[in-house]
Amino acid sequence: MQDNEAPTFTSTFAQEVYEGLAAHPKHLSSKYFYDEVGDKLFQDIMAMPEYYLTDCEFNILEENKTKIAELFGKNGAPFSLFELGAGDGKKTKVLLRHFIEKNIPFDYRPIDISQNALDQLEASLKEEIPQVEINTLQGTYFDTLRDIGNANGRKKIILFLGSNIGNLLHPQAVEFLKNMRDSINEGDLIFMGFDQKKNPQTILDAYNDKAGITEAFNKNILARINKEMGANFDLDKFLHWEVYDPETGTAKSYLVSKTAQDVFIESLELKVRLQPWETIHTEISQKYDDAVVAWLARKADLKIITELTDSEKNYKNYVFKK
Repeated sequence: MQDNEAPTFTSTFAQEVYEGLAAHPKHLSSKYFYDEVGDKLFQDIMAMPEYYLTDCEFNILEENKTKIAELFGKNGAPFSLFELGAGDGKKTKVLLRHFIEKNIPFDYRPIDISQNALDQLEASLKEEIPQVEINTLQGTYFDTLRDIGNANGRKKIILFLGSNIGNLLHPQAVEFLKNMRDSINEGDLIFMGFDQKKNPQTILDAYNDKAGITEAFNKNILARINKEMGANFDLDKFLHWEVYDPETGTAKSYLVSKTAQDVFIESLELKVRLQPWETIHTEISQKYDDAVVAWLARKADLKIITELTDSEKNYKNYVFKK
């Protein structure tokens, strides 16, 4: 609840927090999970036995790295490898090592909203694979897609791993794919991971582990608001809640207020009133099948040229072109 006029916002983060918590129902964007603490928590999530996505995609890349190298480096032409949401680059390093071993000419351009993640990735690459030419770019996907369109004249490959496309509802995903299409030329490729529909319990376990790591990750957005905006959220008064609809393939994460409470965010001069069991929606994690991916591609005027999957068909990487 807000009685005064909206303040002048000092950042997009501040504006979106204000708008999301003043709305009904309340919502916050999952992109703000990530700071130094959130980056570490997400690395811990990717190492969890319940979080199958990382191992599935890692195995796909390991088993198909020769095929992928031939696809990306066709005719020996040098290319720029852009990666959206690069994170710690663990999976991508499988490809980077292989490209270096095979003397494939390329440069690597990881993009992430977290400067901390980019700094750590650059440091680890200089230590582990120093031959890789790396140029980091900090920003959101939508901002940096414009920069990708103005690259260095080389063939462009855009990586979007981890099924991060699943953080977007289908209309947003179509718009995002259209932006990607507009940022590439004939002959450029988009290599993208899509988590597949599967046993609903497997999906719920991946986003609500018994150790509480995903709970801490979800609540980190409140911790960030406390730290960066002078808020007084009591994290123990919120329940981490995950739901999955097997019909639509949509998993959603919420923070649920356990009690009636008032929270004040000092820098926004915003008083947030929460009713008992009121929700703050924080994340969507969409799951797919071949028909949905084909529909998204058609809507975005992209063509699927191949797909790669694990032995259980739990996860797929699709390759698109204009």
